[in-house]
Amino acid sequence: MTALDDRTPVIVGVGEITHRTKEAAEGLEPIELMARAMRAAAQDSGAAALLAGLDSLDVVCEYSWPYTDAPALLNARLGCNPARSVYGVTGGEAPVRYIHEAALRIARGESQVAAITGAEARYTVDAAAKLGIPLAWTPRDDSVKLVRGTDICHPVAIKLGAAMPTTIYPFYENAALAHWGQTPRQAQDESSRLWARYSEVAAANPYAWLRKPFTPEDIARVDAANRLIAWPYTKHMVANPLVNMGAAVLLTSVGHARELGIPEDRWVYVWDGAAAREPRDYLQRDQYHRSHAQDLVMETVLAQVGGDASAFEMLELYSCFPIVPKMARRTLGLEPEARMTSTGGLSFFGAPLNDYMTHAAAGLVRALRAAPKGKAALLYGQGEYVTKHHALVLGSSPPPQGLPKPDYDVQAAADARRGPVPPLVLQYAGAATLETFTVVYGRDGQPSQGIVIARTPAGERLMARVEATDAASLKVLTDLDRSPVGCSGTVTAGADDLLNWSVS
Repeated sequence: MTALDDRTPVIVGVGEITHRTKEAAEGLEPIELMARAMRAAAQDSGAAALLAGLDSLDVVCEYSWPYTDAPALLNARLGCNPARSVYGVTGGEAPVRYIHEAALRIARGESQVAAITGAEARYTVDAAAKLGIPLAWTPRDDSVKLVRGTDICHPVAIKLGAAMPTTIYPFYENAALAHWGQTPRQAQDESSRLWARYSEVAAANPYAWLRKPFTPEDIARVDAANRLIAWPYTKHMVANPLVNMGAAVLLTSVGHARELGIPEDRWVYVWDGAAAREPRDYLQRDQYHRSHAQDLVMETVLAQVGGDASAFEMLELYSCFPIVPKMARRTLGLEPEARMTSTGGLSFFGAPLNDYMTHAAAGLVRALRAAPKGKAALLYGQGEYVTKHHALVLGSSPPPQGLPKPDYDVQAAADARRGPVPPLVLQYAGAATLETFTVVYGRDGQPSQGIVIARTPAGERLMARVEATDAASLKVLTDLDRSPVGCSGTVTAGADDLLNWSVS
């Protein structure tokens, strides 16, 4: 047996905090949630001196209460002085990337103790705003630039109201189900059953925000408590950002863990991983029934464990909307009933925005510690709008391949699979075939408009709305027994320079 390299990176501590309070004045600000999660992670490691040696800190991009310098505030609270303190960029995959890169720095001998942490307190922030209660927190900095959909999406998507996750992910859902040969009813049943299993995991997770199991019928049924958001997703199928949560992950090397006396039963090994991305503007993608970047990332990590998904004792497949794990599990070759979370998902565990995957890492670490030696787990995160993909293989035993590979980027292979991107036209009148779509609903449960992506006979792409008064077209779009993808329609110019689409 090959001797274990002292530089082998290991996760040695994880910490989480979920702060539930109905009194806004009692809410904890994000920086305090991070500090408590960091202390909990250090305690979890069993080494009181771990934080004293912190030399690398990554703070996940935070939205609910922006700070001028979150890393400096956190270091001051903890009494730490790491040589490297970085505030991250937006993206749900970011914690996976930070853990991966921290492991690589440790393997190269550039770091001894690294931390990844983040938190959100939107539940308290929104509650205080509704009540008009000032929060006695560290002054927020509203000049901090937070990336929104309007910074990423094409102007026509913004004008049509299709620059939010709730309107973009349905484009993939509706295109994919047609590509897979499903009826919308079959696809909705798959989503509901998948989400019911996520809810069962959340119900058993003491850190989950919503600890209640839901049946598939609960998730699919449309009623006052579970209204349609954007076809075909109901409220129970979308991420819930109204939470107060923080999480932290601490890594070090095998050699330093031994020096600190951290027991080996606390060690979880970082094996390998992969990352790639799609074009940021989703209208510049070749199609919407798959993600080439996701495919390559999944295929790469699958190969890293021998090509068989059964090697993964447990998984965390990112779950902002059902389409993401549905696509990933097909590439991995998993059965529909496979358990795809150790945390509970963003709808039920909660969605502390960019920081969910830090919690997911904590969940997988605890699960791997309890697993037999030699078991592997898959941590897969996704950012923006099916845009950024990063997966990491963790193990309960040392990595069979030795130190993790320094180059985990599979972008070139993903790009090579991409087909030609249809030219986007902003002015057009005539026939257009439906490529994908969604229907957006108001709080009253009534459709406010449909939004379609369609192709002209010349192969050009366009984006248009379906007006709320066009009952015939909306009926076709929301037929549960027949996908409308590929059906013919007619495009006309609207009075506001936007295009309208209706079924021919």
